Amino acid sequence: MTEILVEAEEELRLSAGVVLLGDEAVALGALHAGISAAYAYPGTPSTEILEYLLRGSAREGKPRASWAANEKTAYEQALGVCYAGRRALVAMKHVGLNVAADPFMNSALVDLRGGLVVAACDDPGMHSSQNEQDSRVYADFARVPCLEPADQQQAYEMAKKAFDISERFSVPVMLRLVTRLAHSRAGVLPSGEPVAEKPLGKPPDPRAWILLPANARRQWKGLLARQPALRAYTETTPYNTLRLDPDNRDFGVITAGIGRNYYLENLDDSAGGPSHLHIGAYPLPAGKIRDLARHVRSVLVVEDGYPFVERALRGVLSGGLEVWGRESGHLPADGELTPDLVRRALGGEARRSTSIPGLDLPARPPQLCRGCPHRDAYDSIAEAIADRAGSFVASDIGCYTLGALPPYRVIESCVCMGASIGMAKGASEAGLHPVLAVIGDSTFLHSGVPPLMDAAAADSDMTVVILDNATVGMTGSQPTILPSRKLRDLVLGLGVPEEHVHVVEAHPKNTAENTAVLRREIAHHGLSVVIFHRECLESIRKRRRPAGRE
Repeated sequence: MTEILVEAEEELRLSAGVVLLGDEAVALGALHAGISAAYAYPGTPSTEILEYLLRGSAREGKPRASWAANEKTAYEQALGVCYAGRRALVAMKHVGLNVAADPFMNSALVDLRGGLVVAACDDPGMHSSQNEQDSRVYADFARVPCLEPADQQQAYEMAKKAFDISERFSVPVMLRLVTRLAHSRAGVLPSGEPVAEKPLGKPPDPRAWILLPANARRQWKGLLARQPALRAYTETTPYNTLRLDPDNRDFGVITAGIGRNYYLENLDDSAGGPSHLHIGAYPLPAGKIRDLARHVRSVLVVEDGYPFVERALRGVLSGGLEVWGRESGHLPADGELTPDLVRRALGGEARRSTSIPGLDLPARPPQLCRGCPHRDAYDSIAEAIADRAGSFVASDIGCYTLGALPPYRVIESCVCMGASIGMAKGASEAGLHPVLAVIGDSTFLHSGVPPLMDAAAADSDMTVVILDNATVGMTGSQPTILPSRKLRDLVLGLGVPEEHVHVVEAHPKNTAENTAVLRREIAHHGLSVVIFHRECLESIRKRRRPAGRE
């Protein structure tokens, strides 16, 4: 019956609403909540949130929407909007929240009269990320609410409601999506009238935003004092629902976020299914969890990401309730959930499938686009270090990370944004030579500037290669925060000697000349920077595309 109602609601949304990505539904909800501004750094799977708002801003002139140098600066700009008494949205992928963790954690202690919502998009299965971390852990760590939509309609509704919750409890609210929801489309039915932009107004208490120890201690006590009210809210919110089956006292199911969809897909329409608690809002509704635990002897937890709820149950419950999920082995400990994995955990029979013997499809590993300027840069790097045993080429995150694959096999590390320069400095100081750091222009501006200052201060024996393709290529050709013509001046301003800063054109006709430049700088026992410049071909195509065509 539940599944039939869900399908009926979806038909209504398709007929009377709009079809949106989960990311776009978040953006529309924020628009209808009356935001004044939105900020982000592009990162899959969160990019489309700000792109939707940018398109709307271009048409309507509001709200203010702009890309930032990194997630930390994006968050801090959103905080400034809230200080002025207005509502702001900040969006990022899960590892981007690591970069913004400092302002995120501390923003829980200031007086947020203008609502602040952080949309954090997690990537179970690591489709385009270094790890599978779960942003719910951050919300719990900061002691702030987290809303987790199960579908696009809830993404819209929760994004709109989250600003009210933020202002009610004077804390930021996290909205957590996963890739499969962020990047799939469904019907969304907007509800109610859009909220008007809030009036401008500074906080009445000047101490409320100054986290000197004496003030911070007072603010921390206030945050702790609000925790019972937060827990009471999640016990009564319609985002957390409990249905007890009086005829089945053996087994129950807890779903979180998109896990509800996978469960319902395996539910027989002719029956209501076992007792079911769905969690869409945190802190965890401990009362509802205990009600379910008193009713059944075992429970399966279906959540996409870490075993966050599963682990927490062991701190909420006492007695002999069996808790099954990712940690118990009933569901895989890593990767995305799928309906078939949930079906197996529920004890259902495997769905019938057909295999075609002898149909071996060739592997299609990702590769740099034909004509990509990074290809030419890697040709020069490979030739420059071909006869240098003991070399180390550190890299960063972007299209150029594909230099680890054939035919290049040039780069040897990729850890996090900006790590290439710091790792190269450490490897050089440990004794490796020659050492190169390869970093894209946008990544350099994101988090490569501070480590280059460190290297300049030490005049480290290393060569930094900045691959400047004049765009944020990997996430869809968003503009960089600083134009290419200013990169050299920035590098010089950080203290790199002018005679060891070079700008070269990344092009096949220049491979021999560019290789010679790299060899000279590798031979120099000090810091040097070589900027390989040529615009991304996809960026050129996008720029030349007729207006109105996506």
